Amino acid sequence: MKVSFWRRLWVLFTVYVIGFYASVLNRCRVVGAEPIPAEGGVLIASNHISAYETVFLPWAVLRRHKMQMLWAPAKEELFANPFIGAILGSWGAFPVRRRRDVRAAENINQLLKDQQVMLFPEGTRNRDAVLGKGNRGVGKLIYDSRPVVVPTALSGLNRWRFPGVGQQGRVVFGPPVDFGDLLELEDCKETHILIVERVMAAIAALLEG
Repeated sequence: MKVSFWRRLWVLFTVYVIGFYASVLNRCRVVGAEPIPAEGGVLIASNHISAYETVFLPWAVLRRHKMQMLWAPAKEELFANPFIGAILGSWGAFPVRRRRDVRAAENINQLLKDQQVMLFPEGTRNRDAVLGKGNRGVGKLIYDSRPVVVPTALSGLNRWRFPGVGQQGRVVFGPPVDFGDLLELEDCKETHILIVERVMAAIAALLEG
């Protein structure tokens, strides 16, 4: 996808501002980001415990892959305010309806051909930090687009308050998930469930590690 130099520069600038708040004023640590591919379709699949992830995940990824974009589907309510919607859109977020959104799914599939996309397979935020079930639609998305899937575990951020100083948090990236056996199966509901369950198991293993 063609993105202007100035937009990429804006994203890079905001990444450094966010990083200053996350890792200097506070103590958010990033672990395991080195293997994230710099090219090709990449899906960053993370648990969802705080609104902070919307900006902290791009910081954690783009600090290593400068001048790139990390696209992100976000609930359409966040775009109700035109100013906030414009800011989110400039960072690579795009609105998704709560119910099945065919257009958004097509957009994500298209992006995953050669772009980095972050997604929360649970589909909703769990402030108690208990990992929920993954959405079957994410399994279908992975089956169709075949991206590199990087499981990601977030911890501590659900206890953060803004503004704050010295707060602890972690972003842990795991090795890409191997779906070789599952992608040979029939394109059906059962296969999609197996795929997303494997993603969630990888995230759970990172949380326990």
